[in-house]
Amino acid sequence: MITSAEEFLALRSSTIKAEYDRAAMEEAPISVWRAFLKGDPDYMRWVVHNKTVPLEILEELCSADPESKRFVASKRKLSQNLFESLSKDYDSVVRCGIACNRKTPLDILEKLFLDEDEDVADAARRNFASRKK
Repeated sequence: MITSAEEFLALRSSTIKAEYDRAAMEEAPISVWRAFLKGDPDYMRWVVHNKTVPLEILEELCSADPESKRFVASKRKLSQNLFESLSKDYDSVVRCGIACNRKTPLDILEKLFLDEDEDVADAARRNFASRKK
């Protein structure tokens, strides 16, 4: 288990594959994630890549660092609320991430068929069609 924001940073920055992999796979207490979110936005985005990061932290990350939404949109373990809110984001790259996400609920994909950005609409249609086969 990762026990501090400093440890997470050291693991993520490591050139040793086993350590770098720990940053992507090991759990950490909510307090560690919150401490890390108070740092540099470039480092904040690393939190998204951890497979065990709680939904609560992903939601906070979207609020603290709007650029992180682009990375969060591709996570498969999003809540219905996150899928919904990110599908309506002002940033078309975020909406496209949701449109491409294999776990996006079908009703949200259907709404994205009408997106003003044709790339988003097309991605939603392709994702929907591939899942309806």
